[in-house]
Amino acid sequence: MNPTFPAKSPHIPDKVGVDGLEGKWAPVWESSGIHRFDRTKTRDEVYAIDTPPLTASGSLHIGHVFSYTHTDVVARHQRMRGREVFYPIGWDDNGLPTERRVQNHFGVRCEPSLPYDPGFRPPERPGRTAVACSRRNFVELCQQLSESDEKVFEDVWRRIGLSVDWATAYQTIGADTRVVSQRAFLRNLARGEAYRAEAPTLWDVTFRTAVAQAELEDRERPGAFHDLVFRDGDGAEVIVSTTRPELLPACVAVVAHPEDERFAPLFGKTVRTPVFGVEVPVLAHHLADPAKGSGLAMVCTFGDTTDVTWWRALRLDTRPVLGRDGRFLAEAPPGVAPETYAPLAGLTVHTGRQVLVGLLRDAGALRGEPRPVTHAVKFYEKGDKPLEIVTSRQWYLTNGARDEDLRARLLARGRELRWVPEHMRIRYESWVEGLTGDWLLSRQRFFGVPIPVWYALDDHGERGEVLVPADDALPVDPSTDVPPGYSEGQRGVPGGFAGETDVMDTWATSSLTPQIAGRWSLDEDLFTRVFPYDLRPQAHEIIRTWLFSTTVRAELEQDVLPWRAAVISGWVLDPDRKKMSKSRGTVVTPADLLARFGADAVRYWAASARPGVDTAVDEGQMKVGRRLATKLLNASRFVLGFGVADGAAGATEPLDLALLAELSTVVTTATAAFDELDHARALQVTETFFWTFCDDYVELVKGRAYGDRGDAGARSARSTLATALSVVLRLFAPFLPFTTEEVWSWWREGSVHRAPWPSADTTPGEPGLLTLAGRVIGAVRRAKTEARVSMRSGVALLTVAGPAGDLGRFRLIEPDIRTAGVIAEVATRDGAELAVEVTVSRPD
Repeated sequence: MNPTFPAKSPHIPDKVGVDGLEGKWAPVWESSGIHRFDRTKTRDEVYAIDTPPLTASGSLHIGHVFSYTHTDVVARHQRMRGREVFYPIGWDDNGLPTERRVQNHFGVRCEPSLPYDPGFRPPERPGRTAVACSRRNFVELCQQLSESDEKVFEDVWRRIGLSVDWATAYQTIGADTRVVSQRAFLRNLARGEAYRAEAPTLWDVTFRTAVAQAELEDRERPGAFHDLVFRDGDGAEVIVSTTRPELLPACVAVVAHPEDERFAPLFGKTVRTPVFGVEVPVLAHHLADPAKGSGLAMVCTFGDTTDVTWWRALRLDTRPVLGRDGRFLAEAPPGVAPETYAPLAGLTVHTGRQVLVGLLRDAGALRGEPRPVTHAVKFYEKGDKPLEIVTSRQWYLTNGARDEDLRARLLARGRELRWVPEHMRIRYESWVEGLTGDWLLSRQRFFGVPIPVWYALDDHGERGEVLVPADDALPVDPSTDVPPGYSEGQRGVPGGFAGETDVMDTWATSSLTPQIAGRWSLDEDLFTRVFPYDLRPQAHEIIRTWLFSTTVRAELEQDVLPWRAAVISGWVLDPDRKKMSKSRGTVVTPADLLARFGADAVRYWAASARPGVDTAVDEGQMKVGRRLATKLLNASRFVLGFGVADGAAGATEPLDLALLAELSTVVTTATAAFDELDHARALQVTETFFWTFCDDYVELVKGRAYGDRGDAGARSARSTLATALSVVLRLFAPFLPFTTEEVWSWWREGSVHRAPWPSADTTPGEPGLLTLAGRVIGAVRRAKTEARVSMRSGVALLTVAGPAGDLGRFRLIEPDIRTAGVIAEVATRDGAELAVEVTVSRPD
């Protein structure tokens, strides 16, 4: 429990406090390299963490500090356990958040058709109209602003005390990342796991990009059921209900539940659509809801994901009407007369709905008034408008949705993974089992890793064979680089080539963070020392995206689970215990909290939360953390005032041995909690012991430590105080890194964060003595408080009653009780249970 450390004569400041400790120690840690990864260590000596790359766009909020503190606590503990910790930091700087920030910050928009302007400068004062710039200019602005944001974020991370190795920092748009991402994609392509296909695609009309299933969220929106009059072969009315009447020209079928007897006579027959007069089949499908609308549903290509399911299952025709801009296409879909479609051409969805409802009314094909409803509508998680479904050619990666063998393997990986807390595994399994399509990984955006392919053009300029780069040519940008065997002059001409303009989904790079940080295919020596990783820390809402996608990539490339354990953090809630929201203005930023309470106090609040538990921002808890750090400084100052007389072997008095025995139990419990990845439990038991140490033990042995009972008693007390302090500092070090480092520097060489984690030695003391002493001295304090006298006032008589065993234990600690309580006389008597009576001396 107390190994020998290089000691020095204590140098204790005259005044101590928590303010300013971050600025003092963060630069020392960086210059001394105590967090730097030693890559000479073998895999079994390494503890590797797959840290979430942070989106450095905008400003940090307290939720980042919350979850990253949890990871840092584990990293610091493992370092003290003798493991070499691989703890990289990443910046997730590509994708839509960065593009949106650049557009707003600089007042620009990307226009890929424009040529690159090496002298381009964004407007000094962004106006209401965005200035167009080339793709390359736009990407340069993205990189410029990302680097600026990352410096600001780095300052906050250093201030909060993250023990990451800054030398291993990476960007998800950096050159090495592009190499790893493109190489992995090309290997997926070569194995047939990546493929290109024309298919219905969820589309965000604002960002003009495809959206994957993992990026969806349902939002409740108002709508209305419209009852449309279709006609059967005999001219009889058939009422079909829909919330999207504007998609009537895209109708390819009408469906009802197979057990709905109302429509059984219609199954297998056809009906004609109103206004457009297109003949469509009436079919049965179990997804049709008899209680929804009229019970007959219109199948359109495409109104929602159910339409896609029906279209595939029933092998229906395709009549697309919406384009990538969210407007009705200029040309009528197959089977629809151009003259009937013409009023819709070029309209937005909203206007098209109004026009078509008017046409339905004019035709007498609208029954009654629309009936208002509220229903779930699919949105891109970062978008503001409902998603549409358009047909487009996109790149996909197999993920188990259509491959039962792969799905089974991914489910098995989920069971192989150690989940903390365990119930989070259900979210993973539900996601895998509910997949409806392969991973759509191409995006029609600009600031991302380019998909590294070109297309050979035939004599008519049509795209044909996929062309890939040489492996040693990576990274490539097909919009500026040329494929092997071609020249720039052949770009875009018949017989030449065309470069892919799409980029990879941001998750296509983030899914490779173990490979990127470990420099897979770039530095195989490093990769073998860190992969598979020990820990993946992350939030629960991205289990379906980040955790799942990383599992997919490692399964396809390395045929292994990429980590041994995943610790899932909860959300940080606003003070009203609601999820923080930028739109509601309830996001709390950490700068003010760090300034008012200090990093260790904020870390204390964060580390008090168990994995997976949602936690409110609680300034009261931060005040407790600040008080704890301050008490640790003052208690340490008191203990070290006696010199460096540490060493458990010097403890001889019963109360001292009892304290060390209790401390050994605390070490065992805290260590076991860390082994279970329950940092909050480790903090709880350490803090509880510390307050007992300060409030009871220190007060009980203070007099003896000063020599009131002779040299032997003083040596025992001083040795125990110093031994306990050494252990407590190391137990607190992962949580309060600045405060513990400050105290350690007063009397030890080196850093507390490279000191060994304490071990639980067998101590001959009896922990029950400490509890008993606390109960008795607590009774003495209460009596003095009730008598409204000073704690330094004397006690005329202390009477302790109880069973013989309790009285025997009391006699072992009676001298310390007498001194601490200023007690003149002590009496004992037998009793059924422990009872304490105190007669306070009255001043004359």
